[in-house]
Amino acid sequence: MKSRELFSGRIAAILTMIGVAVGLGNVWRFPYMMGQNGGSAFLFVYLFFVLMFAVPAVTAEWSLGRHTRRGPLGAMERAFGPTGKWIGLGLVATVLIANSYYVVIIGNVAFSAGFGIVAGFSSDSLPRYDVGLNNGVLQAALAVLVIAAALGVVVRGVAKGIEAVSKLFVPLFGVIMIVLIVLTLRLPGAVPALAEFLRPDFTVLTPTSVFAALGQAFFSLSLGGTFYVVYGSYLRADENIPRAAVATSAGDVGAAMLASLFIVPSVLVLGLDMQSGPSLIFDTLPRTFAEIPAGRFIGAAFLVGLWMMAFLSTVAAFQVIVAALTDGFSFSLPKAALFVGVAEALLMLPSALNPAIIGSLDLIFGSGMQMLGSALAIVGLFWGCGKAVAAAEIFGGDTRGYRRVYLVWLRWAVPSVLAVMLAVYVVSSLR
Repeated sequence: MKSRELFSGRIAAILTMIGVAVGLGNVWRFPYMMGQNGGSAFLFVYLFFVLMFAVPAVTAEWSLGRHTRRGPLGAMERAFGPTGKWIGLGLVATVLIANSYYVVIIGNVAFSAGFGIVAGFSSDSLPRYDVGLNNGVLQAALAVLVIAAALGVVVRGVAKGIEAVSKLFVPLFGVIMIVLIVLTLRLPGAVPALAEFLRPDFTVLTPTSVFAALGQAFFSLSLGGTFYVVYGSYLRADENIPRAAVATSAGDVGAAMLASLFIVPSVLVLGLDMQSGPSLIFDTLPRTFAEIPAGRFIGAAFLVGLWMMAFLSTVAAFQVIVAALTDGFSFSLPKAALFVGVAEALLMLPSALNPAIIGSLDLIFGSGMQMLGSALAIVGLFWGCGKAVAAAEIFGGDTRGYRRVYLVWLRWAVPSVLAVMLAVYVVSSLR
């Protein structure tokens, strides 16, 4: 069996994992989800779900990947037998479909960043910006370029491709966001507006918003029995999985908070709509940049930072799909990359030409399927591979004290809650 490429070190592994987790889920999706689902009340529920459910799920998915040294197909087959390969195929297909609209959005971000740098956002330039953003052919072409660039990174391998790009983009994104937050909070009225927005009103929460918070916790961290299983297969045997899971989750939550600390005050100060949904970044924010001081610099810097992190997430998605083909069907790496590129280019066309369908696709493949996939990974680890394997991977076989409670929680409570939440959501959606 061919040896598995591993991350070069602990810092490189964590930065790469943060690059996987941080993306459009944090910067594009999180602010509008918060705006549509109860504001800061949604934020507190989301943080609770990250701590109690998402972090344990990360440890389980990494453990399954490291134990099997395979992607979703091989890992699920090892856990569930021959049926597991079909489960893995279903999860990989979910990633393929979700990534088909994701690359379109990344192309939108690239266009917006380029427009902000070249023309800037102003009352005179915004009509031209809207025309370009709504040009389906142009956005499809940009999505193809995103696909080609991301697969180029994947073909270079873990260390020279994915790891190298992550070590550059992740710290740079953090620096950009901190600078932008400082500039934004200096806007007149920004701090009081932010303080008012962050005052939670839990009475506005509904079952749908609670489900959305749980889905956001899993979407934001890129859980789903795919990304972390693949990347877990590259973890070194001595990597402390719980510690790395906490570090990755903290980086992910931190990125969402940084984005919100920039976006929320910017939007509220100008009296714009935090509930504008998926169009928040591409419709509301450019108008914000047109009105605030240094808006050309702020807008361009924000969009470049967003593009970098979104790009890392789509690299991770392609790595999942390519790994499935190389592990499960003996494709060579170049052949797998070419196959995935052509398939994704065809799948993204409907989203590029009719962006209105993205919201519906995201609800299905961005929340529900990811919770289902993560629950299957947990079940596969504990019942397929066995409790002893789970304990060995997560805690080195030590099950004393709090470790036993953690393993029981992860084995029983996390998948049960995910199953119940999915069932409640499906039933409520059918009414």
